[in-house]
Amino acid sequence: MKITWPFPRVVAHRGGGSLSPENTLAAMQCGLAHGFHAVEFDVMLSQDGVPILMHDEQFGRTIAGAGAVPTTNVALLTTMDAGSWFGPAFIGERVPTYRRVIQFCRRHRIWMNVEIKPAHGVEQATGTAVAAMTLAMLEADQAIPLLSSFSFEALMAAKLVAPEIPRGWLVEHIPADWKAKLLELNAVALHVDQTHLTATTAAAVTKAGFGLFCYTVNTAERARELLDWGVDGFCTDRIDLIGPDFA
Repeated sequence: MKITWPFPRVVAHRGGGSLSPENTLAAMQCGLAHGFHAVEFDVMLSQDGVPILMHDEQFGRTIAGAGAVPTTNVALLTTMDAGSWFGPAFIGERVPTYRRVIQFCRRHRIWMNVEIKPAHGVEQATGTAVAAMTLAMLEADQAIPLLSSFSFEALMAAKLVAPEIPRGWLVEHIPADWKAKLLELNAVALHVDQTHLTATTAAAVTKAGFGLFCYTVNTAERARELLDWGVDGFCTDRIDLIGPDFA
């Protein structure tokens, strides 16, 4: 029997979608300014094991120059410019720690979909560290976040550390053994690439009693179609076109 979806249904992708530099405090502020009290973002470990917000393991896209997150300590990472690539208005926007973002979201009552984004080889360590920090900083009156990841190993580690924090398994294509994997994780939801989802596969997931969340939905027409199929929630880059109350 399907459990009623307990989380927000429309979520700002990487904080501020396409309107601000992803995975920064500026992005969180942008989403909030557009009325979003639900955000998705990526968390990776620095060389010294501190969770920070970052999508790419290697520098070169949102961080200028050569190098990589897993070979750079947090003291240096948090001095790096994560905004210039997006535009001059964001020059000097720094790489934030996960701790700072939790504090920001708690202060503004923003729900978090935390994607555990491990660098290669540190899947278990990343899942453990992110889950431990999430649990340690969770307050009684705060909305319970959702931990998600493409890494099955990272989610299993998170399950061991913080079994009470719900988990969602991220996939691009839904594999044949999706149900067994979700049961092993004791996950509440399957998170899928919306471009590969069909009405039939959506019905199979929801009929099995799991939540179904999609990434990344950027047109109102597609959002309506997915909701009609029974999709529970989605994240969007177009927070200027698809508002938090769209669903």
